[in-house]
Order: sequence, then C-alpha cells, then structure tokens
Amino acid sequence: MKNDRAFHGLLTAVLLAATAMLFGTALQAQVPASHKTQNVIVVMMDGMRWQDVFRGADPELLKTLGPKWLGDPEEMAAEARKQYGQATPAERRKALMPFLWSVVATQGQIFGNRDLGSDSHVTNVFNFSYPGYSETLTGIADPRVDSNDNVPNPNPTVFTWLNAKPEFTGKVAAFGAWETFDGIFDSAHCGFVVNAGYAPLTAIPVTPKLALLNALKAETPRIWADEPFDMLPFHTAVEYMKAKKPRVLFIGLGETDDWAHAGSYAEYLISAHLGDSYLRKLWELVQSMPEYRDKTTLIVLPDHGRGEGSEWTTHGQKVPVSRETWMAFLGPDTAALGERKQGTVVTESQVAATVAALQGEDYRAAVPKAGMAIGDVLGR
Repeated sequence: MKNDRAFHGLLTAVLLAATAMLFGTALQAQVPASHKTQNVIVVMMDGMRWQDVFRGADPELLKTLGPKWLGDPEEMAAEARKQYGQATPAERRKALMPFLWSVVATQGQIFGNRDLGSDSHVTNVFNFSYPGYSETLTGIADPRVDSNDNVPNPNPTVFTWLNAKPEFTGKVAAFGAWETFDGIFDSAHCGFVVNAGYAPLTAIPVTPKLALLNALKAETPRIWADEPFDMLPFHTAVEYMKAKKPRVLFIGLGETDDWAHAGSYAEYLISAHLGDSYLRKLWELVQSMPEYRDKTTLIVLPDHGRGEGSEWTTHGQKVPVSRETWMAFLGPDTAALGERKQGTVVTESQVAATVAALQGEDYRAAVPKAGMAIGDVLGR
C-alpha cells in the first residue's frame, strides 16, 4: 500500500505540473508561503510610448517644434534637447525617467522593450483610452467598449470585485485626471471612492492641503475641459492615502497623452519626467508608512501606445503600432529580473488578475474571460 500511495502521489504531481504548463490557471493564482504583498498601487500614464521609456527621448522628435500658443517653440525644443538629449539611449532614458531606471529596473521588472524581444500590448482592437483602461482594469477586451464617452463600463473592474470582499471593503480607491474614470469605474455603483477630473474630494476630512487642492481644481485655468494637470489628482490621491490607507489604489495621469495630441514633444517629455518623479514620491511615501512598507507592490503602465515618426502624436485603429505598450512592477514578491528580454509577452488584459493575485485572490475563477495573472511578477 505504501508503494501504491507513492505511485499515486507521483502521478498526481505529474498531472498537476502538466495542468499548470498547459493552462496556467488556478495553480498560477495560488499564493506561495512567502507571499508578502498586502497593498497594490496601479499608476497609469496615458499614452506614454514604450519607445521613449526604453530608448529615451527620440533625437529626431526633439527637433520638432510644438504649437506657438504654448510659448516660443524653438526655445522649448532647445530646452528639451538640453534636458533629455543625451548621447546614448541608456543616458536619455535615465534622464527622462530616473526613478524607473534607477529603482524599478534594478529591484523589479519592466516589460515591453521590443528592441530586446519583450512584448507588451493591448488586446482590444481600438488602441485608445477607454478601451485600454477597461481592458487593463477588467481583464476583458470587450468590443462593446468602443468609445471614449463617459458612460458606465459594462464590466465591473477588479477594483469593484475586490471591494465587494469584506477584507477590502472601504479599502479601495481610484483617482484620475480624466473625468471619464467616473464611467470606467462606474462610480455610481462600484461602492468605493472615485475622484476624477475637476471634482473636489469630499470623502475625507478636509486638511489645509486638501482644501487648497480642491480650490485649485475649481479655480485653475482649464486647458482641457475634462482633465486638470496631473499634479491635482496625484496630490489628492496622496492626501487620501495618508488619511484612509487604502489597500488597493489607482492613480491615472493624463498629461503625456494631452501634450502629445497637442503636438508638443517638449511638454510630453516634461510630463513623463514629472510622472516619474511622482512614482518616486509615491514609493518614498510607501516606504515611510508602516501600513505599506515592504508589503506594497507598485504597477506602472499606459493604456495604449502611440505611432512612430510623424504619427507619434496619435494612436488608434489606423495606427496599428499604437497597440504596443509597456509595464513595470516593483514589490516584495516580484523578483529583481529587471528589463525583460527575449520571449516575454504580456498583455494589458493580464493586469486585473495580477492585481488580484498579488492580494492572494483568484480573479479568473470569478471572471474566466480575463487574462491570466503574470506569474513572473508573483514570485513564481
């Protein structure tokens, strides 16, 4: 009987291993004994190109001039070349996003450098914002999500799914520059705080800093009717973090996409650099708070890519390469594999299940159509 048990045990192990290799489903979502993540923060930088992340500022695009209404185009381009026009791609990318390359690239993982054979992309066919955010946050590329209209998302996000669990209720929140995050998260029904666009934050007691942020949202001149400058949602999210200490937090930055559509490569680079500084400030805050220190995973990615050359300002179905994205992970369960290379393929549809798995939850068991969690960043 002992030999029979050994045989059946071996057979079971082989079958489980084969199942994991073939399907990568339930086994991938199991939590290893060393699992440390208790909080997840997702930061999305709208329309930030992988080319600029991995190669730094494009030398040819640095020569381009932005619209005159922003200021002296030649002076702005010259300043951008001075700040971000170093001699090599490695120097340029570190000048543009120093936190990403000095911390995340050494302590975490970054996907999407096609120059090294790493592929990150959206699976929806639209290559613009609402479908990209929805795919990322729900795990589903739903063809019904085919516009940027501020309407309720037909699919609940992983944030809503987590918030419905007792251990996460009241510990989920989303902040974004774009007012359409109200629809993406379905703020009327999701059950957690969604603060988007110019709306004041009233869900926590007012501090002097929050009062100023709310006043700036109301009084700052508006270049974009549906979106303030990134400093407002970012610092509002920080105030909420300090007050409520959410376990699952979303922050959506939008200026990279806005300045790109405006045709200003200089302002696009400034916004990318500022976004990187926000990542550093966020990570430093995380490490300064006992609720977050050494038990928080940071995920950073865009909602879509952009074109190349003269098409860098745009994206969408007519620009097929704008499906190409990138994503970065930093946290206690993510091995320090740095810049991923040949053979690594990830999709935006995998992020939702990855967020849940980092919290020890199996999202695909509830939403089978969602992409599977990215095992490489889960400590497996």
